[in-house]
Amino acid sequence: MTEQPIANPRSEPRSLAEWTSFGIASAILAAIVGMVGWLWRDEARQQPPEIAVERSGEIRSVSGQFYVPFSVINSGGGTAESVQVMGDLVVNGEVQESGEQQIDFLSGGETEEGAFVFSENPQNGEVVLRIASYKLP
Repeated sequence: MTEQPIANPRSEPRSLAEWTSFGIASAILAAIVGMVGWLWRDEARQQPPEIAVERSGEIRSVSGQFYVPFSVINSGGGTAESVQVMGDLVVNGEVQESGEQQIDFLSGGETEEGAFVFSENPQNGEVVLRIASYKLP
């Protein structure tokens, strides 16, 4: 018996639709691989929030009210919700007035500003600012 060679089917060139489908699929695959690599490499997003508060600007007086501006900075990578900022006016070692501010949303690297309003002059004492609490989204 003699073996007969297997006939190769004629290889036709790829159509435009096949090349388009291949290009779109390759682009989607490259985008997915790129995003996974970026998320894996970007460890800062996985870090917890690091929130600090500091006075910013000058105290201003309007109609007998004293406005003490402040900034809240999230230098961490994570997002914080319901950030509670406390401000106390301490005169001669005693808390004369206190205030509370709530910041709904503070993402990583973001800064929010606000002001505490006191009826007594803060320059006669010391304004103590602190972060009381926050929650993770």
